[in-house]
Amino acid sequence: MDTGNTGFIMICAALVFIMTPGLAFFYGGLVRRKNVLNTMMACVAIMGLSIFMWCLFGYSLAFGEDHAGIIGGFEWLGLNGVGWEAGPYSDTLPHLVYAGFQMMFAMITPALITGAVVGRMKFKALFAFIALWSVIVYYPMAHMVWGQGGFLASIGSVDFAGGNVVHISSGVSALVLAVYLGRRRGYEKTSYRIHNIPFVVLGAALLWFGWYGFNAGSALAADGLAAHAFMTTSISAATAMLSWMLIDVIKDGKPTVVDACTGLVVGLVAITPGAGFVPIWSSFIIGALVSPICCFMMHLIKHKLKIDDSLDAFGCHGIGGIWGGIATGLFGQSSINSVAQWDGLVFGETRLFAAQVISILVTIAVAVAGSLICIGIIRVFTKLRVDQKDEMIGLDLSQHGENAYPSFNGFD
Repeated sequence: MDTGNTGFIMICAALVFIMTPGLAFFYGGLVRRKNVLNTMMACVAIMGLSIFMWCLFGYSLAFGEDHAGIIGGFEWLGLNGVGWEAGPYSDTLPHLVYAGFQMMFAMITPALITGAVVGRMKFKALFAFIALWSVIVYYPMAHMVWGQGGFLASIGSVDFAGGNVVHISSGVSALVLAVYLGRRRGYEKTSYRIHNIPFVVLGAALLWFGWYGFNAGSALAADGLAAHAFMTTSISAATAMLSWMLIDVIKDGKPTVVDACTGLVVGLVAITPGAGFVPIWSSFIIGALVSPICCFMMHLIKHKLKIDDSLDAFGCHGIGGIWGGIATGLFGQSSINSVAQWDGLVFGETRLFAAQVISILVTIAVAVAGSLICIGIIRVFTKLRVDQKDEMIGLDLSQHGENAYPSFNGFD
């Protein structure tokens, strides 16, 4: 047990927590006035639901005794047996601290999905989807990647802070939901204007702030590896932001605040799986390339494939996470972190790269299948999409009976 490590990880857990309110501001600022409360409420509700489920049975299923490399057991129901003593995942941290740190990951991950369904999904259907998705997709993914005996860990793939578990799983599931729900009414004819850019900046700033706990905290100690992850995180986010600003200048002659914020977020996403595995110099490359990759894919998804991924949940997190996982297979070094059994492709070895590709494909398959199962179950009890009238008046009023800007009487 180490008091310094314990204090550090508890602070990091609090930093990861602030990411979900930050995401609420980020997403809330991007939508139309009439849907801002519904968009933010999705994140707020998940804050309560995720903690309740995690402490009741989620932690046990994700990190309990291994079953077939896919899921844990029920020995820690209600956090029974999870106490002040060191647990199986760190000999310097109280077991409760580790469980609390991972709890915040279980909170932010499903919240990312909500950006794809803005303005057209029933709140009760979304709430049920998140509950089911956590059980069917998130807990098994966390076990396969980070749990003792997990399948993806056993094949040699690595994921420092959640490229597979957090970003690819949520991004792909967001795409499935967006395709199933269909486009917002008037999608190709209506201008969906961003209603509050300062909210977007506040949200992006909170996400970047919290991401230091997300990535540096995944070292599970206040040590050099945590410092390494802190710096790779900083560099990738900054480089990706500058890269997207350059794209704006080339395309339109001027950079925009929203795209600068989007760039820093995809830079954070891309470095997440490799933050504690790749050399610092490679984080410049990872950040510089993720912006054009995501920008191209967002254009393809929205304008060519006509899929209404409202706030680019798949374009940012799915694509950014996939690039990050591949980049880890390219640049990872076992000398930086011995959890990686082999070096990356640029250092002449192929096994880590192959393991990363396999893990990405498995994650995509689990996310697609799991999301379809969740949709199928919910359809039995309720429609997932709101009625046309509810969509027209806005989900703030139709789903919550509230108005974020009651004095506003203009067209929206």
